[in-house]
Amino acid sequence: MSDFDAVDFFTDESVVADPYPYFDHLRERCPVQREQQRGVMMVTGYDEAISVYHDTASFSSCNSVSGPFPGFPVALEGDDISAVIERHRDDLPMSDQLPTFDPPKHTDHRALLMRLITPKRLKENEAFMWRLADRQIDEFVARGECEFIAEFAAPFTLYVIADLLGVPESDHERFREALQGGRRADSAVGSTDTSAMTRNPLEFLYQSFTTYIGDRRREPRDDVLTGLATATFPDGSTPDVADVVRIAANLFAAGQETTVRLLGAALQMIGDQPDLQSLLRDERDQIPNFIEETLRIESPVKGDFRLSRVPTTVGGVDIPAGTTVMVLNGAANRDPRLFDDPGELVVDRANARQHLAFGHGVHTCPGAPLARAEARVSIERLLDRMADITISESAHGPSGARRYEYVPTFILRGLRALHVEFTSVA
Repeated sequence: MSDFDAVDFFTDESVVADPYPYFDHLRERCPVQREQQRGVMMVTGYDEAISVYHDTASFSSCNSVSGPFPGFPVALEGDDISAVIERHRDDLPMSDQLPTFDPPKHTDHRALLMRLITPKRLKENEAFMWRLADRQIDEFVARGECEFIAEFAAPFTLYVIADLLGVPESDHERFREALQGGRRADSAVGSTDTSAMTRNPLEFLYQSFTTYIGDRRREPRDDVLTGLATATFPDGSTPDVADVVRIAANLFAAGQETTVRLLGAALQMIGDQPDLQSLLRDERDQIPNFIEETLRIESPVKGDFRLSRVPTTVGGVDIPAGTTVMVLNGAANRDPRLFDDPGELVVDRANARQHLAFGHGVHTCPGAPLARAEARVSIERLLDRMADITISESAHGPSGARRYEYVPTFILRGLRALHVEFTSVA
């Protein structure tokens, strides 16, 4: 691909499989610049991304998941559009979800979420992960092959978050069937099919958690769902049932989808690089940093959007009020000004954890500790129980000429399927 200026990043399938040359092209010209197809200001530099993420006074998150689709419902004119944003915020897609909130509402609702994923609860949840990893591996290990995304990553992450939120184990299969059975959308959010933005992928979760929360408020029990139902805002006030439901549904949907992509990228690298696989088998203490490096080099979220409230400057570039900005985590994480040989996986990279895969600032992903634990536990047990993991040549082609399909969205980055072969250990 040579004519990058003609590429529409938001609909062009040519940048789905490998967006990184496009990101490099933008960054080399200027780390902050307007792309020519949609008029979106693309931020590809690391320092510039940090600047946007931390400036909540200048940038609103109201369009964080929708960006230019469908665009703002009214014309954005003037040097301060803050009031216009508040009047029309609810007209934007996913306006009831935490990532689109701005302070002070975001502050209160995030604090509510953090009361649900406490260190104690995460520790209990990790104990469940070890048992679950073996249970999922049991489903396919005897065959010596599997399609990793559907047979391990997707159900594993679904069950982990279901357990974290206290969904009764008797309902786990109902959740898997509803969310992963039959026609499974890769992700409506950020789909290259712009009509997908009209669908609400959270309806099942809303209905389920509304029932759970209402039941526990009427009849409290000694369980996690009761803690969810009785959690309060920092000022001690009790949230509406709808507020709690939205928090739970957002954590469930967003956390699962991104961690699936992380697990897929990690096993893809392990299966494609025998030396890496041997290193991780022999030196398990390298696994945590390998996870950070995987997050850096294959960020599950390509980027987040912001809308400039007022005229501002980022990286020496003027940004008028009303400008849609896309902070490209996947590009910033390969900024050569911070990361040497940014396109190379370096297991012991000293600054790997400086990546922006989980965002930064007030909107830093609250599920980051959960995702890291899921990846660590999964890799440990996969290496324990599967020897000589290789990428299936019949499905993906020979080494050096692999064929992979990636999720067709402009927000998420990840494999749709990953076929691997291995020798069963136990």
